Amino acid sequence: MLPPSPGAVLVVTLLAGAAQAAEPSPVPRCAATARFDLAPESSAGAPEVCASADEPTTFVFDSRVAGGAVEFQPGGRLADWAPGQEGLSLTVIPKGDYLPGERVKVTVRFADGAAPASASFWLVGHAAKGTRRVEVFRQPRPPDVCEKERDEAQAEARQCQEDKARLLAEREEPGGLMGAAWLEGAGVVADKELVWEARKQPANTLRVDDAWSYSYTPTGESRPASVAVRLGLSNPGTEPWTLAGAALVDSTGEEVELARWQVAPIPANGAGAVVVGIEGERAQFGCPCTLKLWEATGPRTVTLGNVAFPEGKAKGP
Repeated sequence: MLPPSPGAVLVVTLLAGAAQAAEPSPVPRCAATARFDLAPESSAGAPEVCASADEPTTFVFDSRVAGGAVEFQPGGRLADWAPGQEGLSLTVIPKGDYLPGERVKVTVRFADGAAPASASFWLVGHAAKGTRRVEVFRQPRPPDVCEKERDEAQAEARQCQEDKARLLAEREEPGGLMGAAWLEGAGVVADKELVWEARKQPANTLRVDDAWSYSYTPTGESRPASVAVRLGLSNPGTEPWTLAGAALVDSTGEEVELARWQVAPIPANGAGAVVVGIEGERAQFGCPCTLKLWEATGPRTVTLGNVAFPEGKAKGP
């Protein structure tokens, strides 16, 4: 058996649990779809909706919005906005320089005059994970619908807690042991060079020098159990760059968040590497996809289009 390449070892270590990874930095929780129920009388403040530069967010209402009754505060921070033909939706697109953490308040007034007469939302800038669809309900919904959504939310929360507990347990193992054990398992690691096929965005603040994608397919299986991407990046800026989050977005806009691994911040005027990946059923995400990386609070992002993963065939000698 040929020894694995250094790149494969790095990716395998990540996919086996990233035993040496640091605790992830906190980032705002942004769902692809959000739902809000409006009470006739409520003292709660305007809810927050994640929004990303140059990406649309569509509000869908169960009541008509009055013509000309849409306000933005402050104004001038949207590239475009448009109400739906029937007055039951509103699509907004932040400008290309919309910054993470930036806030614009959106207020709509409904046409029927019933309470609540209006609704407000904060568009909060996020480097990559904007909410695509926001469903807003003024009318009471059937109990079974609310119960179904509650059960789904609770199941998602339980899964997140289980994933966190598993990762914390794995991190208690001796460094590198999990990666070594994983390499001994049955299956193949396939790799694919991306640097020529992937589409680099002009707005990227870091230069992509090298890009490889990897997949692991267990013996006897036809679909991957784990996938990952390794990027070599150069930082032309004056401040170090630290990876805070990563996501894959497919052609339909569906998004999946990735685990991430970085040895150290990429220094100013220096170079470094990051690895991102995912395992389990979510590794069978339909690609080519768009890969997005972002830092914790700053506006510096990296976007790579046309990212695909190799079939599960071992690399030849």
